Amino acid sequence: MNLDRAHRVDVPTYRLGEPRSARSRFPYGRTQRPRTAPSFGPVHHTGDRCRPRRDGGKCDHGRPLGCGTLHDANDPLVGQPLCTDCYDCPAHVLWHAHAGKLWDRFVIGVRRQLASAVGLVQSRLSDHARLSFARVAEYQKRAAVHVHAVVRLDAPAGPNDEPPSWASADRLADAVHGSERRVLVRTPYSPAVGELALRWGVQVDARHLRADRPGPDDHAVAAYLAKYVTKGASETGAGTDRRLTAWDDIDAAPVTDHVRALMHTCWRLGGLPEYAPLHLRAWAHTLGAGACAHVSPWSDAQWRRTNTALGLEVSTHGRARHHRRMR
Repeated sequence: MNLDRAHRVDVPTYRLGEPRSARSRFPYGRTQRPRTAPSFGPVHHTGDRCRPRRDGGKCDHGRPLGCGTLHDANDPLVGQPLCTDCYDCPAHVLWHAHAGKLWDRFVIGVRRQLASAVGLVQSRLSDHARLSFARVAEYQKRAAVHVHAVVRLDAPAGPNDEPPSWASADRLADAVHGSERRVLVRTPYSPAVGELALRWGVQVDARHLRADRPGPDDHAVAAYLAKYVTKGASETGAGTDRRLTAWDDIDAAPVTDHVRALMHTCWRLGGLPEYAPLHLRAWAHTLGAGACAHVSPWSDAQWRRTNTALGLEVSTHGRARHHRRMR
């Protein structure tokens, strides 16, 4: 694998907002921004004809480069690689394993971008404003994590205090865009895989939430987040809700061949000393993603405080049930 190979990802769903007490004076908004993992190889998809090719052609493994079928959403082929040997399973697994670090650096970057835009030192930003984040994730048909988040900008004391005069959804959106373009995480070098440069990607679906403007309202957002809070990997067909303790467990798991190949990759890479800190074997049931692939790893108190700041009502009980199931 090329050591300089860089994989870009499509990013979370960001919803940006300001305090409810300031809705009449500030353009209240949150922005929905779904991002997925990068492409690790062509897979079958729904919608238009699946990867039509006039010239036909085959890959190095003798499999067709195109498909041309109009797949139904329930077609078991959807999300499966056109060629399992061409598909980059190591990059898929390693991107999953570093998704949490990508997110952490993104959050730091948002604060840095915001402080810079208003002429503040980053360490003093908390004296003027509070950033609130809530993050959930789902697995796509191709078994890649797709992250959604709500981001809100408030006064230092919270949503009921007077926000700074420069606070706006547009300014926050600019900080989010600036941060996601700059985030970069490099994997440890491995003789078996090389070194990968991992980034968030360029495909963004950014939507302001409604206050005095058109868009999703608070109840819609709460329902949106709650749906993913209680969803496990097995419900999407992209893993299991129980840890795998041996190679034979992978062979016996009720998953697709594609997911099984990713689990096997987790197990193989998890045996390499350079990847020991990633605990890939322990997270093989989530395809290497770990806890970061589901719900923000906050305490219930932090989650309740963020829900209040965001104007949402997402129960912490569903989170507790979800995390017990994922252990």
